[in-house]
Amino acid sequence: MKTLEGKVAVVTGASRGIGKGIALALGDAGATVYVTGRTVAAGQAKLPGTIGETAELVTKRGGRGIAVACDHGDDAQIKRLFERVTVETRGQLDLLVNNVYKIPDPPAWGGGFWQHPISIWDDQVGIGLRSHYVASVYAAPMMVRAKRGLIVNISSPAGGMYIFSASYGVGKAGMDRLAKDMAHELKPHGVAAVSLWPGAVKTEFVIEAAKTGNMDLTNAESPLFTGRAVVALASDPKVMEKSGRVMIVADLAKEYGFRDEA
Repeated sequence: MKTLEGKVAVVTGASRGIGKGIALALGDAGATVYVTGRTVAAGQAKLPGTIGETAELVTKRGGRGIAVACDHGDDAQIKRLFERVTVETRGQLDLLVNNVYKIPDPPAWGGGFWQHPISIWDDQVGIGLRSHYVASVYAAPMMVRAKRGLIVNISSPAGGMYIFSASYGVGKAGMDRLAKDMAHELKPHGVAAVSLWPGAVKTEFVIEAAKTGNMDLTNAESPLFTGRAVVALASDPKVMEKSGRVMIVADLAKEYGFRDEA
């Protein structure tokens, strides 16, 4: 069932991982999906996946995928992304999924924060939080004018407990707070904002790390599972009742009745 046919979405950081899963689920629902990221050619990144490949799969699944190269560490590029969306859709934007995230290189998790390079703050709080604020600033006017829309922040249980590092937790807690406060300011305009906590997810990065890190992925979720949660929320005519909340993907699966991949 194409519950989002005729709707327009932007999914940030969708070359691979959770962002790709969300884009594909939106394609299943018939949406037009702007897929953003930095990887435009195979081999450009250490992990597989490009924005063009994701956009092509969105189209094959029944939606319309549009790849837009965007470095979300550059405010000007984010602005140009939404200017393009405004022109091409005549100002329609129904859904923004703030997902983009920069994995520190090298990953600096564990140990003490004083042992980590200060640059990981800019990776995890700059790209992992600030860029979501910037994207929301440019997305919100289209939704406010239409008196409808949904902003989804892809966060983590690290927003409520220690996981990986201090900088990682601050970034995720900030995303949850951002959703709550945006929801407060957007409520008079009929626009919702929420934060989502996936569980452990079998992204390309996690699968690769599991090969050497003795990680058990038996109960890990697929990226598509989070995508189905986003589709369920975007298709819910009563989503405003959830605005401002931090929700767990597995709980939404029980509420809305969707399942993970077999």
